[in-house]
Amino acid sequence: MTKNVLAVLGGSGLYAMEGLEATEEITVDTPFGAPSDKIVRGRLGDTTLLFLPRHGRGHRVPPHQINYRANVCALKMAGATHLVSVSAVGSMKEEIVPGHLVVVDQFVDLTKKRVTTFFDDGVAGHVAFAEPVCKLLATELAAAAETSGAKVHRGGTYVCIEGPQFSSRAESLIYRSWGVSVIGMTSMPEAKLAREAELPFSTLALATDYDCWHDDHDHVTVEAVVATMKANVASAQKAIAALAARLPDPTKSVAHGAARGAVMTAPDAMPADAKARLGWLLG
Repeated sequence: MTKNVLAVLGGSGLYAMEGLEATEEITVDTPFGAPSDKIVRGRLGDTTLLFLPRHGRGHRVPPHQINYRANVCALKMAGATHLVSVSAVGSMKEEIVPGHLVVVDQFVDLTKKRVTTFFDDGVAGHVAFAEPVCKLLATELAAAAETSGAKVHRGGTYVCIEGPQFSSRAESLIYRSWGVSVIGMTSMPEAKLAREAELPFSTLALATDYDCWHDDHDHVTVEAVVATMKANVASAQKAIAALAARLPDPTKSVAHGAARGAVMTAPDAMPADAKARLGWLLG
C-alpha cells in the first residue's frame, strides 16, 4: 500500500501547521510555473505532511491570481497521496454559525478567469466530477474535525465566486435560494485539479461570519471576525493532526486512476511539449 503523505492547502488565517517535526522547506518547479510559496514538509506522528499556504506567507496573493495549477501540481510532485483544502468562508445558512466547520461534499463554480484543468494545448481530458470530493477522506476529515471540539456540519455545498470583491446582497440572496451552505473564493478550481491529479480531495470550510444576506451582517466588526478566525484556525490544526493518523486508502478513492481513463487524445497525436508538461501525471 502507498505510504500516506497528507498535503494541506492553507487558507486565510492558516499559514503554518503547529506540531510538525523534522520540518524543511522545499522548492518545487512545475510545468505551470511557481506555486504560491515554498512547501513545508514535516511529520505528524507517522505521517508525512506537506503544507502550502495558497495565498503565500503574508497573504500576498489574492484569490483570483493564485496559480492553482502550480499549487496542486507541486504537491503531487512532492509526493502527496491526499489533499485537504482549508478555506475561510461565509455562512449561507442560519444554522451554520460563525465558528462552525463544514466538510462540504458539493461545489458550484462561479469563477470566471481561472484555468481549471491540466488538460489543454494539445491534450483533451475529461474526468468524472459528479462526486467532487472523496467520500472516504471527507468522512475521516469530519470525524477528525469533531475531535477539535468545534461544531462540525457533515456535507453541504460550497459556492465559489471569483472575488476579490465579496458578493452584492442581491447575489447573496440568489445563492442562498439555491440551498448552498457556504460561500468562498478558493476551493475552485482546487477540487477539479485534484481530481485530474488523482488526489483524494476534501475541503474543510471555516465559517468566519454570515454573508451579506444576513440582517446582522452589517453589524459584524473586524475584531469579531478575527477572533472567530483564530478559533477556526486552532480547530483546523487539531483536525489536521487527528486526520493524519486516520487517512483512508487512496487506492479506494474515486480519484484513483481518474486521469488514466480521462484522456481522449491518442498518444501519437500529442505534441511533444504537451507530453513533457504532463509527464508528472501521465508518465
